[in-house]
Amino acid sequence: MNIKSCAPCLLGAALALLWSDVASAQSDGSEGSEIDQITVIGTRQAYQGDFEPFEIPQAELKIDAQTLRDAGSVDLVQALDLSASVARQNNFGGLWNSFAIRGFVGDENLPSNFLVNGFNAGRGFGGARDLSGVESVEVLKGPRAALYGRGEPGGTVNLVTKRPTFETAGELSVSAGSFSTYRADFDYTTPLSDTVAIRIVGAYEDAESFRDTIETEKLLFSPSIAWRIGDTSQLIYEMEYSDQETPFDRGVIAIDDELGLIPESRFLGEPSYGPIETGVLGHQIEYQHDFNEDWSALVGVNYRETELDGLASENGFGAPDAAGNFGRFSRSRDYDATYQVFRAELSGSFETGNLQHRIIIGLDADEFENDQVAFRDRTTDQSINIFNPVYGNSPASGLVLAPQLDRVETQESVGFYIQDQISLTDKLDIRVGARFDDYEQSLNNRLSSSTSEYSESRVSPQFGVVYQATDTVSIYAVYGENFRPLSGATDQNGLDPNISESTEVGVKFALNDGALVGTFAFFDLEQSNIATFDADFNPTAVGEAGSQGIEIDLVGNVTDETSLWLSYAYVDAETKNDYTDFISFAFIPAGSDLLNVPEHQLSVQVAQEMELAGRPLTLIGGITYVDDRSGEFGDPTFRLPDYTTARIAASYEVSESLGLRAEVNNLFDEEYYTNSFANVWVQPGIPQFFRVSADFRF
Repeated sequence: MNIKSCAPCLLGAALALLWSDVASAQSDGSEGSEIDQITVIGTRQAYQGDFEPFEIPQAELKIDAQTLRDAGSVDLVQALDLSASVARQNNFGGLWNSFAIRGFVGDENLPSNFLVNGFNAGRGFGGARDLSGVESVEVLKGPRAALYGRGEPGGTVNLVTKRPTFETAGELSVSAGSFSTYRADFDYTTPLSDTVAIRIVGAYEDAESFRDTIETEKLLFSPSIAWRIGDTSQLIYEMEYSDQETPFDRGVIAIDDELGLIPESRFLGEPSYGPIETGVLGHQIEYQHDFNEDWSALVGVNYRETELDGLASENGFGAPDAAGNFGRFSRSRDYDATYQVFRAELSGSFETGNLQHRIIIGLDADEFENDQVAFRDRTTDQSINIFNPVYGNSPASGLVLAPQLDRVETQESVGFYIQDQISLTDKLDIRVGARFDDYEQSLNNRLSSSTSEYSESRVSPQFGVVYQATDTVSIYAVYGENFRPLSGATDQNGLDPNISESTEVGVKFALNDGALVGTFAFFDLEQSNIATFDADFNPTAVGEAGSQGIEIDLVGNVTDETSLWLSYAYVDAETKNDYTDFISFAFIPAGSDLLNVPEHQLSVQVAQEMELAGRPLTLIGGITYVDDRSGEFGDPTFRLPDYTTARIAASYEVSESLGLRAEVNNLFDEEYYTNSFANVWVQPGIPQFFRVSADFRF
């Protein structure tokens, strides 16, 4: 599939379909009628039910639109930095999102999975996720397989998108920042009749970088339409289009495990190869029907295509010689993935005797097809001097590329889930849930002309209890399990799915008359069936790891004019047995720290509202602290140093239609490193960064 070539025609067809629906609705007699002034369409999210935060026996952190705006977050990485429970992982040269929640990361050969309105959307190769079109980001901590099915072992990230409203509003935002970073965002929503509304969201960004020769470009477009079919039903369609060009960048190297001996700006790849192109074309349709005040049904379909294509020069795994000459290799990739999901869910409440039940029953089916082709050249001399790099000595035309990977893997799953939260008293609830999954994997290795399959059925349970001690304090405990099929599992190697089990105890509380809410949680996770090798280097799944810790989240208003965001996590994550790592082939002794997982992490943000010349002015300050952590799995001598970054911003409302903002990130120009895979693949953090922006509202 070529997303670039088909996008205009598909986009045109989608818009034609939307306008056709509108015309049909108007021809039914709605044209000219008075439009109901409804600000937001009330929608339910699948898998979540109808619960207040204090009734949920699990820790959750919602990063709303205002918090994202105050932090200056424009991509998912920046948003997740606000949650101390999330640690950055190897981002595949800047081409995808990878993160660990509570110390655990999923398959390192694939991006970390995340959800969009409850639909799996992180699987695939569409590039790093931008926040254009995103209203809020939810960090759902702990295993969630009892409802969501297969997913990341430490928790789930869900993106809630911007959807149409029945009140006309528009905003154009333009910004300019350091390293020639220019961006424009557009957001417009309006009713077309008393039953149909649309929203068009898009962004364009062109940016250079503090990294030598690096320049990125991205275009994002997310139209949506909502149709209120009477008073009890609605249909929502959303489209996602993304086109990004990003040079593949493995970062800097440590010399004898020492960082900082070459500038953080030093790019060790080959600029003449050009950028890697990534693309997304996705569609979501959701239909919701309320039978009455107690019962509601939700049916949804999602289809998403992604692609990644290009040639890259990558840092080799050898050490530079005394003169600074460092080996590289080249690899071309042509990755395509499709993901399709169907789900149907019924939620409601009923009573049996003195017990109230709130139940969720659902069925879903999905298919993920992962098609990968890669060629590699390790024979041609492609060395570069790390102290005095000269680019262009390794032109693409001179490479001797040999096949490295040529396969397509398909994962199919059908799941049935049920959850019942039972109110035993006015203060005490118990939650019981389970999900049955039947899934199959097939692997067609075109390089070796072999085909194999693997299938398994699995039940994922959840048990929880929550006690609302007072109107402002609830105490909860929960046990849950999670699973994730391992990529490459076949009938020959018998790789059982990765399993995680979690126990969590916590307190949710409210202060300041409910304006400030918080969660204090203890957690203990155990992970098993980690992909490894046996003594003969045959794939097996016997690795084990554990993660224990505490979390504190405190969000809300200290006063009417002062808001506070505080997120802290202590995570002790390590291996539990000796094994050989499936990715790096390194021997990992028991007790080894998990890669890129800090013990201590903290995010704090304060926003102070005031007036200047009679108009609103907001001053914002924030800090992020990340403890030192393992920089190479199985090598205890190489660690990434701890760091603290600070940011400040000011936002001023010049008028009802014009807002101005100025911000400085990494205020004290801290030199730091965000993640690594090995001492030759280390990602440096962004130096001091200035940005100014203007918001035009209409």
